[in-house]
Amino acid sequence: MKNWARKDSSVAWLFLAPSLIGFALFYLIPFGMGVFYSFMDRAVDGQYVGLQQYRELIAGDSFRKAAFNTFYFSLVSVPLLIVLSLGLALLLHKKLYFQKWLRTAYVLPLVVPVASIILVWQILFDWNGALNAWLSGFGLARVDWMKTEAARNVIMMMYVWKNIGYNVILFLAGLQQIPKDYYETAQIEGAGRFRQFRSITLVYLTSTMFFVVMMSIINSFKVFRETYLLAGPYPHDSIYMLQHFMNNMFLSLDLPKMTAASTLMVGGILILVLGLFAMERRYRRNME
Repeated sequence: MKNWARKDSSVAWLFLAPSLIGFALFYLIPFGMGVFYSFMDRAVDGQYVGLQQYRELIAGDSFRKAAFNTFYFSLVSVPLLIVLSLGLALLLHKKLYFQKWLRTAYVLPLVVPVASIILVWQILFDWNGALNAWLSGFGLARVDWMKTEAARNVIMMMYVWKNIGYNVILFLAGLQQIPKDYYETAQIEGAGRFRQFRSITLVYLTSTMFFVVMMSIINSFKVFRETYLLAGPYPHDSIYMLQHFMNNMFLSLDLPKMTAASTLMVGGILILVLGLFAMERRYRRNME
């Protein structure tokens, strides 16, 4: 026991034990119970029905619509967020007169409460909101933003605006770790800006890019909070997400279908994350 206690790994496990116990009690065990209930016909005194809940989910129009909207939202908004945040980080990395003010402006969405953000966006995109008032002033027809296909674009804009500051900070931290000597050497050897960006910037931002993409994908699955507050529990079909479906199943006390849907969503996120790990590992191997 003395030899075991003197090992660094043993001390590390002792310090990690409270966090691991809390994670197991409040996350891991409840998730395992949820997966178990997804194979039952009901939560109380249920019988094992195998994959019946999953088959009914996949056959249901509501679930397929929610799954399509969720993955479509991530597929479009995440690349847009990455491109914009990287471009802004490259701009802010240079010496600008309003550099500090711009950094503050991009960080503000991170510290503003969600309720305040929703209030501002409701003022902008309501039928009687500021944007429709401006359109009327220019002689254009009003748009019911949250009850048409435009609702998806509004949610994407909100997601990008809310998360772009966090990504910019991460990219700035990665850019500051790249030695300037590399750019000076490449410039002397005749490499242009695009070649420097591709061969130096992107290469040394690989780890940062991987983390930013992974966090952006995870955050895109958490956009339900803003969507729910902005459009309610039954929004337009274009922004009906998986979390809306699970929330409605919870309100109707259909726990087996809710847990089955959450299990499928976690499985989808896990596949995306593992795919990113494989791509990042392969990219590093090719660069070496």
